[in-house]
Amino acid sequence: MKKIKILIPVFNDWNSVFQLVDNIDKEISNLGFEFSIIIVNDGSTQNKPSKDFNLKNLSSIKIINMQRNRGHGRCNAAGLKYISENEEFDYVLPMDGDGEDRPEEIKQFVEKIKNNPEIPIVGERVKRSESTIFKIGYEIHKIITLIFTGKLIKFGHFTCLPKLIVEKMVKEKATWNCFSGSLVKITDKRASIPSIRGTRYYDLSKMSFYNLIIHSFSIISVFKYNVLLRSILFLAVYLFLTYQKISFITLLPVVSIIFFVIIILFLSKRENIEEYNDCLKNISNIDTIK
Repeated sequence: MKKIKILIPVFNDWNSVFQLVDNIDKEISNLGFEFSIIIVNDGSTQNKPSKDFNLKNLSSIKIINMQRNRGHGRCNAAGLKYISENEEFDYVLPMDGDGEDRPEEIKQFVEKIKNNPEIPIVGERVKRSESTIFKIGYEIHKIITLIFTGKLIKFGHFTCLPKLIVEKMVKEKATWNCFSGSLVKITDKRASIPSIRGTRYYDLSKMSFYNLIIHSFSIISVFKYNVLLRSILFLAVYLFLTYQKISFITLLPVVSIIFFVIIILFLSKRENIEEYNDCLKNISNIDTIK
């Protein structure tokens, strides 16, 4: 039987993760795969509450406890590396631990990989639960990413990755910077399922407008050479058309593009393969729940 490892990062939000585990267990019966869960505890400052699970379908649960917090994206990257080096698996299915990635959609991933066993399946977001302002910001993020990179990226971590893709991702330095950007960089071949963004089980979303901007720029930084080329071409054409009308106003777009490129180049420095290779040294201990 093929094995799927569900990868879930957590920072303090234990109640949500434990509810997610219960809900996953209810949704995976009779799917024809062996499911287990790897929870990566990203240096939580709150103690993990005791929990008695009554699980019928999950084969195992492990909690990988990290010594210090590295952030959501790098927590997922470390989880991929741990699974790649220490677990027997055929697929990895990363999920957010707060309920926004819905366990009900796992069945759709499973149906899709039956016909597409060797390519990644991504959950393309067709409906979101955030505020209208955030939704507008997200659409702007997709447009800016497309303009500067030529890549239309409509998915996050909620994916189903074949073993070969996981092995490529843990060797790609961009994975340490941005999950979705790294996946697009590795392969143009992928299938998708429509994914409706769920409502968080507890508390409010931690994805602020500022975090969305950083997230957007991080994706773009994976394709920094595309950004440089497109920016140079834009500036060349723009300056050619406006050189006879140079003024403070006409120079604003030039300054803005240059400032944007500097930010992208700075963020691209997060792609540190040596740091990624050593990330599992941050593990303090491993708890086996089942």
